[in-house]
Amino acid sequence: MTLASPGDDPFYRGPDGWPISAPGAVLRTRTVPLAPTTVQLPIEATQVLYATTDQFGKPDATVATVIRPPSASGPLRLVSYQSAYDSLSAGCDPSYALRGGGGGAPQDAVIIAGYLAAGLTVVVSDYEGTKLAYGAGRLSGTATLDGIRAALHVLDAPAKTPVGMSGFSGGSIATEFAAELAPSYAPELNIVGVTAGGMPVDMADTIDYVDGSPQWALVLPYVMQGAARGFDLDLTPYLSDYGRDVMAQIADHCVSNGPQFPGLHLSQLLSPEYQNYRAIPGFAHILTQNRMGDTGTPTAPMLFGAGNADGIGDGVIVAAGERALATEYCRRGVTVQYLEYPGSNHLLAGALFVPTAQAFLIDRFADAPLDSGCSQLDR
Repeated sequence: MTLASPGDDPFYRGPDGWPISAPGAVLRTRTVPLAPTTVQLPIEATQVLYATTDQFGKPDATVATVIRPPSASGPLRLVSYQSAYDSLSAGCDPSYALRGGGGGAPQDAVIIAGYLAAGLTVVVSDYEGTKLAYGAGRLSGTATLDGIRAALHVLDAPAKTPVGMSGFSGGSIATEFAAELAPSYAPELNIVGVTAGGMPVDMADTIDYVDGSPQWALVLPYVMQGAARGFDLDLTPYLSDYGRDVMAQIADHCVSNGPQFPGLHLSQLLSPEYQNYRAIPGFAHILTQNRMGDTGTPTAPMLFGAGNADGIGDGVIVAAGERALATEYCRRGVTVQYLEYPGSNHLLAGALFVPTAQAFLIDRFADAPLDSGCSQLDR
């Protein structure tokens, strides 16, 4: 049976009067089969449409998928896993991909299976919201936290239920901002551990690093358009004719299967008077608001992971930025472990990070002894 895309599926549209709902409120639920590799699995999940807030605190609604392990004993332990779906299209939403839409989500399936095998329940949110605001930090953070709230409602579980959060690359944006916002936005949640890797700590550093690169320059127009959507910024007046053409090409695609632009320079996208992208009205504000570490201070123990293939970073992410954020958090009293993978590009670093992140969260649920890595960061 062909799945209805999110744009054609009435489940994704909020019921009458939903904007007055509290963040995290359940708007509707359904039980769905899972087919993340396009082959249906003998397991079902609950999908929940829930209320959340956007970059400006205005009402929004999005969907989370709650997956229980086939067999589990003991108290509930919940992992909020943020997929790196890096998308400008609802056709790449995790809620759709996990059901087999858009080619499925095979990489996510392996990661989620690891948590389920450990007896953990998993919630995966469409954290980019209805704006599909790839790269908008606060919006993705609040959607993540409200997805946890909604999952706890669905599971009829108390707010004190232990929760872990994890995400790499694009998923690290939602994870990190959720960790920063949790003490003020969702203080009732019991977040016991956070793992984030491949983190664009400073969007400007990432833009400068990938600019003109043969492989990763392709993310430039996607993240610019996604972040601009989150902040309601119309980029059109600042784009060249070529830039407008590129933005139109990618407007309904995700990074993994959309148009590619190897070797693209940001200057090609911008009109002559706006070659300094940091001076574009409104975009400088996005860069400031998206800088990790400035929105709040996490309270849960954290694990960071960064690849370093060229002495700068993993081809996308500047390793020194992650290390500096870990060091700053240590200064604020946060327990942080920082791992760096020498010789590893972005994809390899992501593969190396997964088992370490899972082990870290399992230990946090078990309240195992934890040595802070802050002393190593001082070296």
